[in-house]
Amino acid sequence: MTKLKLGPLADDRPVKLTVELPAAVHRDLIAYAAALTAETGGEAVSPAKLVSPMLAKFMASDRGFSRRRGGAKD
Repeated sequence: MTKLKLGPLADDRPVKLTVELPAAVHRDLIAYAAALTAETGGEAVSPAKLVSPMLAKFMASDRGFSRRRGGAKD
């Protein structure tokens, strides 16, 4: 089995953001949450909890964004 890009999720103080997702993306988030739970052996993860770490991982891996941002991290 291929290892998932996300590992266990950090408990961090959230900022509320409301978004609308296509149904297919939501189904994929549900499937990813199930796979992550199976891989990490931890508690079941809500699909909504995946959005932030996935976006962070995506932005961290985007070289163009990193260059424009000057490599600065919060």
